Amino acid sequence: MTNNLTPDSACRTFFSNDVHFASFSNAILFDGKQVIHPERLVRYENDTSFIINDTKSVEDEKRRRNIVVKTDINGIYCLFGIEHQSSIDQEMVIRCGNYEMVEYLKQLKNKKLKRLVPQVMIVFYTGDKKWNAPVKLSDYLDVPKELKAYVNEWIFIFIDVKGIDTSKIKDAQTRYFIEAIQNMYKGNYDKLHRKIKMNRNNFIYAAIITGSLDLIKDLPEGDEIDMCEGMERMAEGFRSEGRKQGILVGRNEGRKEGKLEEKRSTLKEQLIIKLGAVSSRLEEQLTNASLEKLNVLTRNIFDITSEEDILRIIH
Repeated sequence: MTNNLTPDSACRTFFSNDVHFASFSNAILFDGKQVIHPERLVRYENDTSFIINDTKSVEDEKRRRNIVVKTDINGIYCLFGIEHQSSIDQEMVIRCGNYEMVEYLKQLKNKKLKRLVPQVMIVFYTGDKKWNAPVKLSDYLDVPKELKAYVNEWIFIFIDVKGIDTSKIKDAQTRYFIEAIQNMYKGNYDKLHRKIKMNRNNFIYAAIITGSLDLIKDLPEGDEIDMCEGMERMAEGFRSEGRKQGILVGRNEGRKEGKLEEKRSTLKEQLIIKLGAVSSRLEEQLTNASLEKLNVLTRNIFDITSEEDILRIIH
């Protein structure tokens, strides 16, 4: 059953456990202090779907927050949510703003509420790439300095799994889950030597989220597994896969490096013709420049009159 889960559904299933939800949220929001209590969490009817892109089908247009709960903080009711992201989404800030405003509009129509219920949502990113999308509304905007004091800001709580300090997570299974994801991304299959017992399904959820499920070979049965043993099984799967793919990957990398070296050599010859000579400083800069930067330099070759022009383009 777990093998058919997507990263989103695996994460949603994990955080459907109240202890996991509370422990994770307390670590992220309150530095580990136990402000949210799992026994006081109530699943909140998450019916704040809204249309984002009218070019998609109606079913695809509806988006819901992954997990939303209602609880009280010192007697005041609040909503807490976790929105899982396995990929970079340039619309994330706008989506979060829409989620919250639609929810507040719904609350306004509830005549039983005397005050609106505050919302806090964590965007939990588990992708392997570095997040390069906006995390606040002003990241999208060019605002004249005269208007900065008047344009509303919208910031969401963004958390990358790779940077979480797990020492603040009080619940052991929640901590193991995050550490398993981190170690899978780092490739530390052979370096997790602590003998700790992890829920077997949680280990599988971590593997699904990191795209590592196909590396698990003969995972032990039972409700719990030794994480060290589980990671070793994954390491063996990684080594086996590496033996199959190593030659192909090596050839591809070799072709890329050869193309880059050819570009550097050609460009250096053109610059020598253009400027008469190339300094050791510039040669070092060319050696470290990416293929993208070298392509930009090539397109601007006719506008270059000095090494300073080159360095400005490279940087």
